[in-house]
Amino acid sequence: MSTVMKSHPVTDDGLVIAGRTYRSRLLVGTGKYQDMAQTRAAVKASGAEIVTVAIRRTNIGQTPGEANLLDTLPPSEFTYLPNTAGCYSAEDAVRTCRLARELLDGHDLVKLEVLGDEKTLFPDIVQTLAAAETLIKDGFKVMVYTNDDPIIARRFEEMGCVAVMPLAAPIGSGLGIRNPYNIRTIVENAGVPILVDAGVGCASDAAIAMELGCDGVLMNTAIAGARNPVLMASAMKKAIEAGRESYLAGRFRDA
Repeated sequence: MSTVMKSHPVTDDGLVIAGRTYRSRLLVGTGKYQDMAQTRAAVKASGAEIVTVAIRRTNIGQTPGEANLLDTLPPSEFTYLPNTAGCYSAEDAVRTCRLARELLDGHDLVKLEVLGDEKTLFPDIVQTLAAAETLIKDGFKVMVYTNDDPIIARRFEEMGCVAVMPLAAPIGSGLGIRNPYNIRTIVENAGVPILVDAGVGCASDAAIAMELGCDGVLMNTAIAGARNPVLMASAMKKAIEAGRESYLAGRFRDA
């Protein structure tokens, strides 16, 4: 008597976002580092190909005479993901994305976040939905930061967002994956990439996110706030790779 085993893929063809394939499934932020040299060293150690930048806080050309991130992390080496961190209304978020597109010569891939609370930095879903609708109509490719509600995640996908990014825990908290069931539910019902955004504190958190089936993880504070950011960046790179391989291999009792 033979037993039919569930088949799992044995190869990984990369992370595909808005039609472009990336080898790395780790996306990293560019803020909170000691200086530009440390920023570059940590990003390089992470192996990330996509770097996110807070347009309202970081100079990418809008402030002549100040250090320009584009010189440290050239767009020829990295894909920039401008984000709307610090925005508390749909109007501010849309305005910030349009500024980023102007500064980056027509770049249309953005990370949308519209915050609803200054303490927790939880998203304002009503304002985020409004901003996403406007940006998509305006030709932007929107990766959206949201809560871990599977219904809302599906709504963003149906609107046309190219990726959905549910929080694992509050931004900067380092609390890890607080609701793995919701994250797994979002993943299992998604037709676009799902990337955990916010709340990762250590390498094991990143690995867990990948083992849940997430397509990637975005982080900043977990790396930049570590005692040794460059070493932590290297650890996160390995954790993402190990978690992805574990997911593809298939847990033995689920095989």
